[in-house]
Amino acid sequence: MKKISLIHLKENHKGKIAEISGGIGLQHRLMSMGLYVGKEITKLSYIGLRGPVVIKVGRSVLALGHGMAAKIIVETE
Repeated sequence: MKKISLIHLKENHKGKIAEISGGIGLQHRLMSMGLYVGKEITKLSYIGLRGPVVIKVGRSVLALGHGMAAKIIVETE
C-alpha cells in the first residue's frame, strides 16, 4: 500500500483515507461530510492549477478545495 495525497490520486481510482493532516477544525468539518480515517473514496475529477477535487463517498459526490484535498492522505494499492 502506498500513501499519497488525494491530489495525486489518479482520476477514477479508489483509495482509503489513511490520515488527515490538518487541525481539529478541518477534521470535524470533514467528518460532517462523511470523510474520516478508514473511509473508502473514489476520485472522480480534478481541475488542474489548484482547482477543486471531486470525490465520491458512498452515494454522495463532494467537491473539495485544493488546500483541503492536499491535507487528506490516502492509501492506494
